[in-house]
Amino acid sequence: MYNIIISCAAAILVFVILKFAAGLHWFIAIFVALLLFMALFYFLSRYIMKKVTEIMDSATKDLQGQRVEKAIRELKEGFRYAKWQIWLDGQLNAQIGSIYYMRRDFSNAFPYLEKAFFKNWVAMGMLAVTYMKRNKNDKMRATFDKAVQASPKEPLLWSLYAYCLCEIGDNAGAKDILEKGLKKIPGNEAMKGNLSLLEEGKKMKMRQFGDMWFQFHLESVGALQKHQMAAMGGTKRRVIRK
Repeated sequence: MYNIIISCAAAILVFVILKFAAGLHWFIAIFVALLLFMALFYFLSRYIMKKVTEIMDSATKDLQGQRVEKAIRELKEGFRYAKWQIWLDGQLNAQIGSIYYMRRDFSNAFPYLEKAFFKNWVAMGMLAVTYMKRNKNDKMRATFDKAVQASPKEPLLWSLYAYCLCEIGDNAGAKDILEKGLKKIPGNEAMKGNLSLLEEGKKMKMRQFGDMWFQFHLESVGALQKHQMAAMGGTKRRVIRK
């Protein structure tokens, strides 16, 4: 990344000047060069992240105002800083891919999700589900394995992994995943309940995770609409007769 390269170059230059031109002891020269590296890296990183935060905040406001296309365009503008800040490219890809995915624009979501930051477990879950729907089960497993390794404390992620394994007919693998998840999150009631259901030969119950579950679009559109109506207070209105 540019901020690292610039900081390293400046530190090396200062070391050379202090050691060979000024004749200072190598320990002092290295110490000063390291101080310069840390200070320059800090201020460059802070400046870049301030610019990125402004873009993120603006995009968030547009999403809240249902101006989705404008929000995506703003997030894409952040790519001009990607070579300056480590992991920024993956974070922007994760955000854009997730927005497209939640809009059910899966074809546009996929290339962004493929390049998503591996610690963004929601984006990684969406990518894994996409692989499953494309019958690329090996890639689905590999993506979930990477995601749970990076985010081991997310019960929905473990449960989503198990659910997808059930969808491809691997109930034994699903139970194994939930057992592994419970070692990372001992006592989680949702995971324990779903493991018991699988052991009884029943389907997992995922709606207990609420909106976080529905964003993966593994339920029918009708089920999602019912959930949204229920969240707004039900589908029926009471009629008052005069």
